[in-house]
Amino acid sequence: MRILLIGRTGQLGGDLLRNNSRHEIAAPSRDELDITRKADVASALARHRPELVINCAAFHNVPQCEEKPEEAFRVNCIAVRDLAAACAAAGARLITFSSDYVFGGDKRTPWAEDDRPQPLQVYGITRLAGEHAALAAAPKHAIVVRTCGLYGQSGARSKGGNFVDGRVADGRAGKTIEMACEQIVAPTSTHDLSIAVLALAEHPGLQPGIYHLVNEGQCSWYELTCAIVEILRLPAKVVPVDRGGVTGAMRRPLYSVLGNNKARALGIVLPPWRDALERYLEQRYP
Repeated sequence: MRILLIGRTGQLGGDLLRNNSRHEIAAPSRDELDITRKADVASALARHRPELVINCAAFHNVPQCEEKPEEAFRVNCIAVRDLAAACAAAGARLITFSSDYVFGGDKRTPWAEDDRPQPLQVYGITRLAGEHAALAAAPKHAIVVRTCGLYGQSGARSKGGNFVDGRVADGRAGKTIEMACEQIVAPTSTHDLSIAVLALAEHPGLQPGIYHLVNEGQCSWYELTCAIVEILRLPAKVVPVDRGGVTGAMRRPLYSVLGNNKARALGIVLPPWRDALERYLEQRYP
């Protein structure tokens, strides 16, 4: 399959390249292909003639989205709409990504793909808008993958690294780490996610629409941090803090675990989050 990958330097983009063994992937740099520039998209589609476009580009620094809502909408919604329309015109499928932050209600069981979203902050609103935009512009070509709490080898440049590496650094420094205990998530390794995305792309039963892909199980950020400290035997103390999901004036969902219902029906299941974390830490911090 000919694939055009957008966002090769990010955590997920990097792992998609590392874990691909079957497909011809073109992965232009951001200088060559910026999804906010229609001409770049048109040129890349004409040059590479992909059967599938995988879009990993996003504005996903949650606090900065509050400060720069116009930029967040431009990247997470408008550019996604334009990309989806261009893919449909070119006859290419599109896989683009969204977030657990589209949810924000009081549910305490994993969110299904067809549950009603209720975003609580600008980031979640722009991601939900991007979902609607992609599926409206390319109803027969667009696949939206929601995921949660990503960490991977390439880090996250816009966030100054990923959550796991940040806690390892804190732990190695012997810090007392205060960590939210009220927010329940499904932390997800981009290594496992990339393998699942490629399996989804190859599946003959894949239909347009929304899919959830996260590592199995759930934990709080506090429990995740405790696991990191325990696995690496770090000289740190982890203290649970309940902030009610509030960071300054911004709210975060208290429960945003995603249920991989549609992918599981296709036989695609990610490993448990603790297994994924252990593998990541063993490889990155031998």
